[in-house]
Amino acid sequence: MPDVKDFNNMPVGSIGLIVMPGCEELGTKIDNYLVSWRTQRKSEHMETFSDMDGYQKDSFIIKSLFPRFGTGEAKAVITQSVRGYDLFILCDVFNYGISYTMYEHTEMPMSPDAHYANLKRVISAIGGKARRITVIMPMLYEGRQLKRSGRDSLECAMALQELCSFMGVDNIITFDAHDPRVQNAIPLNGFENVQPVYQMIKALVNNTKDLHIDQDHLMVISPDEGGMSRCIYYSTVLEVDLGMFYKQRDYTCIVNGRNPIVAHEFLGDNVEGKDVVVVDDIISSGESMLEVAKKLKELKANRIFMCAGFGLFCNGLEDFDKAYADGLIDKVFTTNLVYRSPELLKREWYVEVDLSKYVSLIVDTLNHDMSVSKLLNPADRINKLLVKLGYRQEKDLHCCTEAK
Repeated sequence: MPDVKDFNNMPVGSIGLIVMPGCEELGTKIDNYLVSWRTQRKSEHMETFSDMDGYQKDSFIIKSLFPRFGTGEAKAVITQSVRGYDLFILCDVFNYGISYTMYEHTEMPMSPDAHYANLKRVISAIGGKARRITVIMPMLYEGRQLKRSGRDSLECAMALQELCSFMGVDNIITFDAHDPRVQNAIPLNGFENVQPVYQMIKALVNNTKDLHIDQDHLMVISPDEGGMSRCIYYSTVLEVDLGMFYKQRDYTCIVNGRNPIVAHEFLGDNVEGKDVVVVDDIISSGESMLEVAKKLKELKANRIFMCAGFGLFCNGLEDFDKAYADGLIDKVFTTNLVYRSPELLKREWYVEVDLSKYVSLIVDTLNHDMSVSKLLNPADRINKLLVKLGYRQEKDLHCCTEAK
């Protein structure tokens, strides 16, 4: 339970949690944390909070419906008043595990466009009655289409502007954005890019035997130059060396919308005999990550652990099954912020990193109108975790706060 003394500010309004289709599991966990904390919370201001309608409830989830016509058209219906609420809308636009009926097609999978349309529908149903609207979109809609390299569209920037400038959204909360500079599209609105570093490291140390966190036994690797800032933070708080792969691409042709990778060149210290943590934001097809693992094994690396915020596995799981069977990879860690297929959850090589408690803490903190800066920089928490587990001696790690 969060420290009571940190929650003395008057809440912005009664919390309302709108869980979009496909987010029910994560939404229920978040709701359970909020209900438990507020039921147990006691402070000098508790009487004042209790006088506010809706501070303590059996559930903060506001039921919403998304009925569809036979043509595939849909609408959003909110079943209760949300006037004056501090609303948090949880939306996973990459959940392909739910479907709808369109004409005679009964199993039309929900696309990111369909999820985004539902998000706009529910904001429209709110009708401007809420006190504040915060959209929690763990992986940004069209987050990889954010800058021009030719005559390209800019869907991510346009979506952020549409939500904030035209639909009344006050804040956007996302995780491990592909490029956080996309927030420049909405400079007058809140945009929090949350890094799940603490939860990843905690899952790594809790699910790995005989792990030695020092420069002689462990190394952090970025699979490309774009993810270096993310990996610099990992290597700094873990106090281990950092390496990087440089992707050589064939710019004379385009395959599946991108220039194909022809080679990976490694830049960094010797990895022979070391455990390696490969950190990225997304595992899409997984081809690049598996090629990196193959190259690292050729360089005589020991165990290889992959950490990514979002495991999409667009091309299926067979390649990862083979890589695990061949000894190329040991574990793959991804969060539960996006859809994970039942088949993925059964894999021996897969570890799910639960972020529901972290999201709940962010929601509770924002509702009390307090700063989330301590939550966004987990250097001290990582240090305490490693000290508790015996990986290092207790010391001050404030020097790491600037690395992010």
